[in-house]
Parts: sequence; C-alpha cells; structure tokens
Amino acid sequence: MPRLLIVHHTASPTLQAMFEAVHSGATTDEIEGVEVVVRPALGATAVDVLEADAYLLGTPVNIGYMSGALKHFFDQIYYPCLEATVRRPYALYVHGNSDATGAVKAVESIVAGLQWRQARPPVVVIGVPAKDDMEACWELGATVAAELVM
Repeated sequence: MPRLLIVHHTASPTLQAMFEAVHSGATTDEIEGVEVVVRPALGATAVDVLEADAYLLGTPVNIGYMSGALKHFFDQIYYPCLEATVRRPYALYVHGNSDATGAVKAVESIVAGLQWRQARPPVVVIGVPAKDDMEACWELGATVAAELVM
C-alpha cells in the first residue's frame, strides 16, 4: 500500500487548523489504498522518509525562513535519503504573518537537492486563513494522496 508521510511543525492554532485540513484531505473516504503517516518535524526520521512514497511538509515562517524544526528534519534525513528517494513527490503548506517567500525558497532548495518532485504548488497562507485557504489545504492533502493510487 502506498504511504504518504506528513511532516509538520504545528506551532500555532492557525497551523493546527491547516494541518487538520491537509490531513483530512489526505484521509478522505474518497481515496482508498493510501496509508497516511503523521510525524512532527522533530520526531520524523530517515526511516519514515525511506518507507514513504510521497511527502507533505508543513511549516510556519520564522524570521523569513522555514521553522528550525523542519530544518532539523531535513538535516537528519538528507544524506541517508539522498539517493533512495529521488523523484518522489512532495507538497508544502506554509503559514506566515507577512512574506513567506524565503521559507518556500529554502524548502524548495533542499528538496531540489534531494531531487524530489513537486506534486503541487505550495499553499501559502499569510495572516488569518480564509475559507479558500482552508479548502486549498484540504485539496493539497487529497490530491497528493490521490496521486499515489493513480
């Protein structure tokens, strides 16, 4: 069964809501045959990454960059997963109070080194999420999960 790994740093109520929407989309009853595994960024391991077929990454914007927790995740898994995970799909959701460009660029730089394939454009939410933002998070989870069984 294909496995989707959600790695997240959920440091605020807004990120919790976004995570729940992503998770709900990924686990919708309409998509069968995908195992969804959730790991906080500080607890996710190279084994988790190696055992997964796709990745959903969630982070706040901290001082214009991804969270330290997500950076720690990448530091831990980069070399052990470098060759074994090439071309695996990933997607990203980000929340910030202002510009998120630096955080998105930082994640995209690291996954480019891993040679992961962007499954969907990032969902970036600035400030208080609107209904459309939450629907975009749900859709992100659902489309990445659905891609694994197509």
